[in-house]
Amino acid sequence: MKADVYERITSRIVTELEQGVRPWLKPWNAEHAAGRITRPLRFNGQPYHGINVLMLWGEAVAKGYAAPIWMTFKQAAELGAHVRKREHGSLVVYADRIRRTERDEATGEDAEREIPFLKGYTVFNVEQVEGLPAHFYAVAEARLDPVQRIERADAFFAATRADIRHGGNMAHYSATDDHVQMPPFESFRDAESYYATLAHEVTHWTKHGKRLERDFGRKRWGDEGYAMEELVAELGAAFLASDLDLTPETREDHASYIASWLKVLKNDKRAIFTAASHAQRAADYLNSLQPSNKAEAA
Repeated sequence: MKADVYERITSRIVTELEQGVRPWLKPWNAEHAAGRITRPLRFNGQPYHGINVLMLWGEAVAKGYAAPIWMTFKQAAELGAHVRKREHGSLVVYADRIRRTERDEATGEDAEREIPFLKGYTVFNVEQVEGLPAHFYAVAEARLDPVQRIERADAFFAATRADIRHGGNMAHYSATDDHVQMPPFESFRDAESYYATLAHEVTHWTKHGKRLERDFGRKRWGDEGYAMEELVAELGAAFLASDLDLTPETREDHASYIASWLKVLKNDKRAIFTAASHAQRAADYLNSLQPSNKAEAA
């Protein structure tokens, strides 16, 4: 695999952002039983995380796949299926480390250190594969009632125990008072816009020192530290929308955010990986606060 996977992935996301498109805001097609805007899934039903979510969402949109399930050539073969001829796979990555022995110039002794790097491999969407068991191609049944999904979102955010206050016409997280401020529910154009905004602000809430202690060194509004935190909140909200089966919504101020993100991504080819990793951590943290997860951990 070519060495610079960071640059390849960042370049693709930069290209979409320059066209005003945020790849993580594209809803899944409703045709597949696995879900409309679910996270991409491995062949065994386990969801992908972090940067791989963005990469495979982008691939699904670009190539028109309704199914969110992906597998390797070998996994397809083990299921008695085969990838169609002339199909091109999609890149996913995972972090690995190599151990290297180096001489310490100060002491003259050998010391081992671990060097992190990314490995990549190729997966195919199930729509590129023939001969799989029927459930991989299953069409969707009737969708859940919208009110049920919104009730689930209410329960999710309530379980975080975040201090969420309503009033005014601006949404923000106050680190000073450690609370999320939201405009009244009735002031949003629809319910999913409200929950998308709330997911964004509650992702900011996770950065507090008594939670995930996330700090990109923001010194003023609009600097690179600010842009990175906003990108984390943006991706965190997209991940949470996926988990809650809500359609992600575009914020009205998205153009100025895109400009700041582009600056960060062009200056640092690893920035999107860092942001996706922190967003995943935030989503995992918020999911860990849910009653079902607490019961499992007990």
